[in-house]
Amino acid sequence: MAPGTTIDILIQGGTIHNASGSFVGDIAIRGEAIIGVGAPNAFGSAAAKTIDARGLEVIPGCIDVHVHLALPFCGTVSCDDFHHGSRAAVNGGVTTVVDFAIPARGQTLAAAHDAWMAKAQGNSLVDFTWHMAVTSDAHLREVPDMVKRGLPTFKEFMIYESEGWNSDDARLYATLELMRANNAMLLVHAESSRVLDLLIARHHTPELMRRHGAKLHPTTRPNFIEAEAIERAVHWCEKTGGRLYIVHMSTGEGADIIKTAQSRGVPVLAETCAQYLVLDDSVFNRPDGHLFACCPQVKKQEDIDRLWAALRDGREVSIVSTDTCSFTREQKAMWWNREGNFGDWTAIPMGLPGLDTLIPIVFTRGVRGGQITMNRLVELCALHPARVMGFDKKGEIAPGMDADVVLIDPKRTIEAKPRVTLQSMCDWSPYEGMKLGGFAHTTIARGNIVVQNHQVTDAQPRGRFVERRLGEFRP
Repeated sequence: MAPGTTIDILIQGGTIHNASGSFVGDIAIRGEAIIGVGAPNAFGSAAAKTIDARGLEVIPGCIDVHVHLALPFCGTVSCDDFHHGSRAAVNGGVTTVVDFAIPARGQTLAAAHDAWMAKAQGNSLVDFTWHMAVTSDAHLREVPDMVKRGLPTFKEFMIYESEGWNSDDARLYATLELMRANNAMLLVHAESSRVLDLLIARHHTPELMRRHGAKLHPTTRPNFIEAEAIERAVHWCEKTGGRLYIVHMSTGEGADIIKTAQSRGVPVLAETCAQYLVLDDSVFNRPDGHLFACCPQVKKQEDIDRLWAALRDGREVSIVSTDTCSFTREQKAMWWNREGNFGDWTAIPMGLPGLDTLIPIVFTRGVRGGQITMNRLVELCALHPARVMGFDKKGEIAPGMDADVVLIDPKRTIEAKPRVTLQSMCDWSPYEGMKLGGFAHTTIARGNIVVQNHQVTDAQPRGRFVERRLGEFRP
């Protein structure tokens, strides 16, 4: 940095963590970019604003690559939009979100992109983009144009036929061929629809629903429902050479399949989500167990243990996300058939809130729990998401990178309380009552201070749509 360079924000004396290592130092920010990183006092003290970071952990702004904001789903709309969702994000140290633009029936990918842009632009404190959901064969013709527009990641669902979202094996195969030809990547929701539908039909009786209620959700989704679908998607990936990414992987069997495929050189990656690292299916025994319904559902302790092992390894599971899809208690109550006095678990809006708590969960259970280091946390929640999804100026603290920086007080622990310590509009949390560290002391998003002294500020939204290009990434 040249002598006399104007500094807007100077962060001094914090412990700076990148995936590659940690050191005590200073960070200089001008406008929307980091312009210098150096030893303590390397840049003097002449700055418009100075932040004393002594005793604090300083990490790159994290990227949640899997969110659903204001999503029409299950007969309602998820309650966190880009305004409230981005407040939750910065509260938890997330400075970029990747949503899913899912076309309405008969809608083009281009029109879906425009619809999501209208939701986000001018409303978000954080940068944003989306994966384009391919829900018809007609969408395949739009893939090259979407890639040119900076949207190189696409999503297909192996379930949700009633929503008109599902893809069969032929479309998966054809899409993976296009991924290879266009330097793009296919994200897949892997659950075996036909067997899943069979198990649901067998249990979808008034008698069983009265007796078991929401417990039928995990009963009808045994681990093999996910594992078989992952195996099939990996098979088409291997045959086509198209890049594949398994979203929200919840099972130990899934991690084993990914590890084996990667050992053969198959271009497949996987993420897991925070809920699969801390919750097991005993939550469905609670009186309010229906609140925890999500797809895929939380599994068992042995799956939690296997997924943490995969995160320590850092290959078969490359990223932690949230799959945020927030529904209030009132929305979740849509399942209850008051006339019949029983709950139809298939009518529960599926999804969990989580943008506030991604980094707090990984920090508390991972770093404090001795599972991973701060450097691995940065790798899983910042660097890998940036490299895998094509953000070339995010994921690390270095000159020239976007000024997305988060400061964490490692000694601070707070209780997760909806609408009190959490910014989500959701009136419940799957982590309610948990004592968590890792919430943001300070969050800077694109040079904009959006959290200060643990409080979300009234800063104007500066988040913008980010065009992406995929590079090479190998776990």
